Amino acid sequence: MKVLMVSKGCVVGAYQRKLEEMAARGMELTVVVPAKWRDPSGVRALEKRYTQGYRLVVSPMRFNGHFHLHYYPELRRILADVQPHIVHVDEEPWDFVTYHAVKHALRASARPLFFTWQNLLRRYPWPFSYFQAFAFRQCSHVLAGTAAAGEVLRRKGYRGQVQVAPQFGVDPEIFRPADAASAERQRRLFSVGYAGRFTPEKGIDTLLGALKGMGGEWQLRLAGSGPELPRLRRLAHELEIAECVHFETQIASTQMPDFYRALDVLVLPSRRARNWVEQFGRVLIEAMACGVPVIGSDSGEIPNTIGAAGLIFAVGDERGLREHLQKLMHDAALRCELGQRGRARVLEQFTQAQVAEQTVSVYRQMLAET
Repeated sequence: MKVLMVSKGCVVGAYQRKLEEMAARGMELTVVVPAKWRDPSGVRALEKRYTQGYRLVVSPMRFNGHFHLHYYPELRRILADVQPHIVHVDEEPWDFVTYHAVKHALRASARPLFFTWQNLLRRYPWPFSYFQAFAFRQCSHVLAGTAAAGEVLRRKGYRGQVQVAPQFGVDPEIFRPADAASAERQRRLFSVGYAGRFTPEKGIDTLLGALKGMGGEWQLRLAGSGPELPRLRRLAHELEIAECVHFETQIASTQMPDFYRALDVLVLPSRRARNWVEQFGRVLIEAMACGVPVIGSDSGEIPNTIGAAGLIFAVGDERGLREHLQKLMHDAALRCELGQRGRARVLEQFTQAQVAEQTVSVYRQMLAET
């Protein structure tokens, strides 16, 4: 079985472990990625970290940074070279990159499928509505990141097969808990963390407000980048907590396990926007795999991702978040219990090996139906 995957997401080194797991399942895998990807948070350069067993093709991208318009002008040539049985477009169905890849896959006599995270019912103007309708007609199988995303597909009229699986899992051998001695050396202060984009919908200002007046000795580590960075720095000064808040904007994906292991708790305080709610919360499963307790808002999929392995507060509720933080700060046994629950939940549902197996099983179904 020959598979060609098109995925800007795979510029992230840690995500490439799924590709190695897929290649180990008896297939010839080629993955097309750009040399870098631009988004509102900044530029993410390709990290070649886990590249064994499959072929990674770095291809030029037009309209880099435009989620709905980007595409790979050399894809037709790559298809002719690889001659795949299946083309997996790791993008939403209304994006031009999906339309472009599906069209050329059909011309190359390959079977296409796409991936979706969209968990809100949204209507798109032409030509994006046309791209989506084309993908719905031509793709007999779809990968949906969550059950809610699969339900949105059905409400939009998709009639093919839907497999629910996250886009990427975590490798529990890489994202693993710290040993007890290391944890004791690192945690001189109660350490609260956030990782992700610095954008309004991520609700980082809620976290800063919750920490104001919490009492005790603590520090906040914010890992990421984005347009909200200047405003967040100002807010930390206005709240008179700037000396306890540390912005860390240059952490590679392969260094994130060390970041998580140095925390006592990770917080994902996302809020709801008009056209967005949290679609999964990948940083949650990364922290959980490292045995770190997590706190999340009730935005979108966060409660479903955490399950019974963490604490939930209402969107924007600074007082509720502060109470959760204080509880964990003063209860080491609870921190330990939640850390163990989180690790167990990841091992049960969210490993790269499990996601790879679910994905490859869809490929097998598609070939069996040919």
